[in-house]
Amino acid sequence: MNPVDQVLQGSFPSVMVPAREPVVPMSASGERLLIASNGVFLEINRPWIRLVRLLGSYGWRTPVPYGEAADATEVRCGAVPGEMVAGFARMAHAALPNEVGAWITWNASTGAFRLVPLPSLSHSPDHLHYERPQLEAGEWLVVDCHSHGHGKAFFSSTDDRDDQHDVKLALVLGHCHQTPSVALRLCAKGRFEVQRAIPERWQAALAREVV
Repeated sequence: MNPVDQVLQGSFPSVMVPAREPVVPMSASGERLLIASNGVFLEINRPWIRLVRLLGSYGWRTPVPYGEAADATEVRCGAVPGEMVAGFARMAHAALPNEVGAWITWNASTGAFRLVPLPSLSHSPDHLHYERPQLEAGEWLVVDCHSHGHGKAFFSSTDDRDDQHDVKLALVLGHCHQTPSVALRLCAKGRFEVQRAIPERWQAALAREVV
């Protein structure tokens, strides 16, 4: 086999799902394909989250001699504190009328969350260009936050391009001159899952912010 293909297949392997026992979850961070009797699934593993999502089903019924797989979500870092989101809301209000960004990270060694401001290379009321920060050892991006100033919270085509390859929650706060509007989605290697329900602890924390 070509050496480049060997490296690629080693970093992104395919696993046949056993029919008589559960598939063993990944032990290291990365991605792999699960070939199952009911379709092809993508497994994503990070210290803070494990996801399994159906990539595609088969075009016709044929006996595939493997076990079944199913979508799964395992959040290992626990609930993101509302104070982290409220802290970003204060940053967004202070930056008005411009946009601003921050990351909420989680440290796999200490279990601590941290709000990390993003160094802005340029920003205005309708754009934000920032430098990705250096994280501490064992620290992982969990929530990528940015604001829309006085405008509403939504995900733009630019956000779609920026989020295409990440594994994270993406949070947008709009109407930052008052109790903010919120847009939230899970980004999983090009799959975007909009979260219709915002965590109550986040809503309560944002409602307590006096602007």
